[in-house]
Amino acid sequence: MVISDENSLVQIKPTNAQGGRTFGAEIRPNRRALGVINHELGGANHPYPCVANKRSLTETNGICNKDAAFHVHRPITRQYAAEMALSQQPRVVEAKKLKTSVNELIVWEDISLTDVEDHGEAKDQPVPMSLEHSKSEMRGKNQMEEVEMEDIFEETVADIDVCDAKNPLAVVDYVEDLYVYYKKMESLSCVSPDYMAQQFDINERMRAILIDWLIEVHHKFDLRDETLFLTVNLIDRFLAKQSVARKKLQLVGLVAMLLACKYEEVSVPVVDDLVFISDKAYQRKEVLEMESLMLNTLQFNMSVPTAYVFMRRFLKAAQSDRKLELLSFFLIELCLVEYEMLKYPPSFLAAAAIYTAQCTIYGVAQWSKTCERHTNFSEDELLECSRLIIGFHQQAATGKLTGVHRKYNTSKFGYASRCEPAHFLVQTTIPQ
Repeated sequence: MVISDENSLVQIKPTNAQGGRTFGAEIRPNRRALGVINHELGGANHPYPCVANKRSLTETNGICNKDAAFHVHRPITRQYAAEMALSQQPRVVEAKKLKTSVNELIVWEDISLTDVEDHGEAKDQPVPMSLEHSKSEMRGKNQMEEVEMEDIFEETVADIDVCDAKNPLAVVDYVEDLYVYYKKMESLSCVSPDYMAQQFDINERMRAILIDWLIEVHHKFDLRDETLFLTVNLIDRFLAKQSVARKKLQLVGLVAMLLACKYEEVSVPVVDDLVFISDKAYQRKEVLEMESLMLNTLQFNMSVPTAYVFMRRFLKAAQSDRKLELLSFFLIELCLVEYEMLKYPPSFLAAAAIYTAQCTIYGVAQWSKTCERHTNFSEDELLECSRLIIGFHQQAATGKLTGVHRKYNTSKFGYASRCEPAHFLVQTTIPQ
């Protein structure tokens, strides 16, 4: 029987059961060999007589990988194993050569270094790249270690306004600009340190008595700190321009305090109270006449930066506590009484008072980079003024002018006047 289709012709010959042949056995004389099919599909030059791999491109990068096809489709036989061993030999040899070249490079470097040390002729030989990198890396590491060690011990400038970033009253955005302006304008609030020479009836001692008394009045009336500093400023600026008789000096002080209260205070003392504390030495009319004279002499210029303005900023830079703050104000109020301290501008006087207070409390000379940055004064610049302040501190409880000492010898002011003065600052050399 013959069955015909499109692809092949198959002839099936039935046999009987007695002949021992199985029914259905085929004879396919027209079937092609498997090798021929592989030859036609894979090409005549295919390296191995195996089934053609349709996925000859790797799935990862799309590059034809003959080794992958070889490993997947080649049956594992002795011949295949031998070919695999031969195919891996060049890679092993290459790795051995690379290792040998590295060893040779290391030996060559050692020899070249020896030659450079022993023979001057080898100085011009090029230094291996690996050696240059190693030296530069070591040098860079050493420099980094030195910088890190310096950073550990180097004092940094603290940001003193970061804690007030959300406080609108602190005006953090332009507080630096404000103090730059204060520094420029403080010269307008200063007076000549020898203005008393033009006064014919008063002297430095009388001025000190007046201010010492006004400090006590200020304390009794429980006025603001700003009021006291502005009062002293108005007195000095007025006396620098106007000659005053001795009997009118107390009136000048009372009117200066009245004007300062009108500028700084919410509740202002009445004129009758000022007449009363003067033991009725003056009448109301005299007070009003002196007020008019003082305002016109000063051209109504009441907005001047006093030492109090700088004290607040510099105390913040010093990260002060209550004790340091009270002692600093005690020392600077001692300076208000002394005529000779007029030679220092308000910002310098405030910085010197805080520096002296720090030395008094801590027992050592101390002035941080943050304080120096915000005050613009170094420790060496403040030393002379600080020694004068210590002298005032040593004599604060003696003599007749003890108003400041009595004020700060109370619980309200933390008994700041009882602190022992920083005697070591008066010495020639400062122990560190």
